[in-house]
Amino acid sequence: MTRINTNVQSLIARRVLGTQTQSLNQALNRLSTGLRINSGRDDPAGLIASEGLRSTQVSISAAVENARRADGVVSVVEGSLQEISSLLLEMEDLVDRSANEGGLSTDEVNANQLQIDTILESIDRIADTSSFGDIKLLDGSFAFTTSGVNVSHLDDVKIHAAKVPDGSYRDVTVEVQASSTQARLVYTGGALASNTSFQIQGNTGSERFSFVQGTAASAIAYAINSTTELTGVTASAVAAGTNLTFQSEGFGTDSFVSVTLLDGTFGLTADSAAGATATRDTGANGTVIVNGSQATVDGLSVNVNAGSLNMTLELDSNMAQSATTSSFQVTGGGAIFAISPQVGLAGLATLGIDSFSTASLGKQTISSVAHFLSSLASGQTNDMNSKNFATAQRVVRESIDEVSTFRGRLGAFQKNTLDTTVNSLLVTMENLTAAESAIRDADFAVETSNLTRAQILVNSSLLTLQAANQQPANVLQLLG
Repeated sequence: MTRINTNVQSLIARRVLGTQTQSLNQALNRLSTGLRINSGRDDPAGLIASEGLRSTQVSISAAVENARRADGVVSVVEGSLQEISSLLLEMEDLVDRSANEGGLSTDEVNANQLQIDTILESIDRIADTSSFGDIKLLDGSFAFTTSGVNVSHLDDVKIHAAKVPDGSYRDVTVEVQASSTQARLVYTGGALASNTSFQIQGNTGSERFSFVQGTAASAIAYAINSTTELTGVTASAVAAGTNLTFQSEGFGTDSFVSVTLLDGTFGLTADSAAGATATRDTGANGTVIVNGSQATVDGLSVNVNAGSLNMTLELDSNMAQSATTSSFQVTGGGAIFAISPQVGLAGLATLGIDSFSTASLGKQTISSVAHFLSSLASGQTNDMNSKNFATAQRVVRESIDEVSTFRGRLGAFQKNTLDTTVNSLLVTMENLTAAESAIRDADFAVETSNLTRAQILVNSSLLTLQAANQQPANVLQLLG
């Protein structure tokens, strides 16, 4: 049929041309941006999935940067502690040299004390000024805070890591199920029946004793206690002075008491061996349960590493030897690092950094008196003029041990927490990026094929539209 009012073929050609032009524009758009999805109409479901993956990528990137920042903080702490460790080694050298009283003049001892005072000042200065930006690191600002600690049960509480909900606290229950004991040997013979000689050995050394016939148990105990610093063994006369108990100063399986008879008679029983005769006895480590998990016990020291709670407790000697339960709360504190893409308690890594000042380092409790590193300063209990060289050395060595142990803990945190987290997150980031690219990025091989096809179809549609528009003009030939 030949019509001039309505050109149906032209309408069809125009519609097809519009469709092909749209396909051409889409191919050009994808090739120019490199993206298959430029707007929601391109792929609604793909856009949703892609944006979700992009959100995860952003959170992973932030977590990686947080972990690297945490590594920087820990590196600053470790560097400061390395210098404190060097100062403590120098201090022990000075203490050990000062103990050589027969070979040092008063002026030399005073010179050593002057150096010790300078070292103590340097340690305090490092502890006060070590910082990351304006964040103080070694002054105790990052120590965990506690509440309700019963000091008659727990002599010391050091929390290394704990996850505490914001505005709340975490309960800690310490239950002693089996006692930690000292090494004990018991003599029940009363006054000596003959001249007797024996050698006592403990954790710090040995000493030989000789007593005449008839020496009372209380006199023997007095003589042994006068050398406790040398041997690490104490003695007490009980049961109206007829029995004598030898025991180690320390608790646990590392503590021991040995009595070797050299002359005479001196029958002993091991207190921990149900009355069996013995000349040597060792202590025992108790069994301690913390929040339902069995802790590692070494004498009076209890180490807990249960999930997100890591801490060291020092039991009071009375609590360690009785079935006792004590509770307290961890209320907050610590250095908190968000190293997970998911913000929340589960994604946090925490680290307790106690004060490393001289008033906090080297705690040694001797005869119920606590001695710290600051006690080595001039005019204090353990300065070089006090001649308490053994105590001073124990305090310095405990300080060295505290610093080196914490440096090891920092290294483990960097290697096993931060480094592994970063590596894992980077692998995850690679996989997510590949998945997001597969959804959103344009395949240039496909799009160039689509472009070529669209160009051909557009040209074909234009020619068709031109032919359709010329067809009504052919009707005029009928009028001729």
